Amino acid sequence: MNSQHTPRSVLVTGGAGFIGCNFVRHLLATDEAVRVVNLDALTYAGHRASLRDVENSHPERYTFEHEDIRNRQAVRELFERHDIDTVVHFAAESHVDRSIDGPLDFVETNITGTANLLEAARSLWGDRQDCRFHHVSTDEVYGSLGSEGFFTEDTPYDPSSPYSASKAASDHLVRAWQRTFKVPVTISNCSNNYGPFQFPEKLIPLMIRNAVAFKPLPVYGDGRNVRDWLYVIDHCTAIDAVIRHGQLGRTYNIGGHNEMANIDVVNLLCDLIDEFLPGEKPRRELITFVTDRPGHDQRYAIDASRMSNELGWMPSVTFAEGLRASVRWYLDNEAWCSEVTGDQYDGERLGLK
Repeated sequence: MNSQHTPRSVLVTGGAGFIGCNFVRHLLATDEAVRVVNLDALTYAGHRASLRDVENSHPERYTFEHEDIRNRQAVRELFERHDIDTVVHFAAESHVDRSIDGPLDFVETNITGTANLLEAARSLWGDRQDCRFHHVSTDEVYGSLGSEGFFTEDTPYDPSSPYSASKAASDHLVRAWQRTFKVPVTISNCSNNYGPFQFPEKLIPLMIRNAVAFKPLPVYGDGRNVRDWLYVIDHCTAIDAVIRHGQLGRTYNIGGHNEMANIDVVNLLCDLIDEFLPGEKPRRELITFVTDRPGHDQRYAIDASRMSNELGWMPSVTFAEGLRASVRWYLDNEAWCSEVTGDQYDGERLGLK
């Protein structure tokens, strides 16, 4: 039986990052009674520029806290100061390539940081029945699929990268705090997100920016690795549904029903950019196959039937619609891209160690 929860004071960790900033926008736009506290360490992928308009338009319902979830005492004080009753935990190091270059950063943030949040919730909420801790995770914890089948909530964990291993560990911590300490938790494992405000190191925004500038489009291996693509706004509505109506202690897989090989995604992006910004030659000619990523999973695919059967959620944006909207957004927001990348990232290859 599903539980009912009404969030009032919501702590969004990593709310200046890609999915987090979209969720903050969604929550403030759809629930006029909710207050949002955005806790973000503002690492390379988190930027207040992504929510500058929100800070101006919702000064009474939105608060930004520049803090790190690895700081246990600061996390606890933040819970107390804002009387937090709902946690939506996005904050994480999330790029697989970077986890190959620097795995311990992922251990410290994704595992220790999650434990700090759980401990704050456990010690301060006690036996309260009006609280909820939602942990946002990834389908990468399940490892790699063959040519058939789907990840379900019962698929055994088999992570391949330091990133996915650290997320798997944090998932286990969340379950343990629920079973041992009765912290009221839910978990979601999502497929690959795309859409507005994604830092341009990930496949889709990186390819858009490179194609616009007629730079090489590096595709790992043979490009046949398959991902299930989820438009970020659909992901936000799914998380909201889990928080308000999901069963405590339950895991929900969230997917977009959009399986696509990486090379096919890049080809579609090239064609869209040629349509919007015609050049002297087709962008497909910029595609360059490069050495594959170490431990590169072959295929991810999500069975999201629990979301539809229990919570009535289905993705509303097709991949064709979402990809076109994403290309248009990045073309219209080059100033944002330049501001957030600055001199710290220029599209260079990572994760070859």
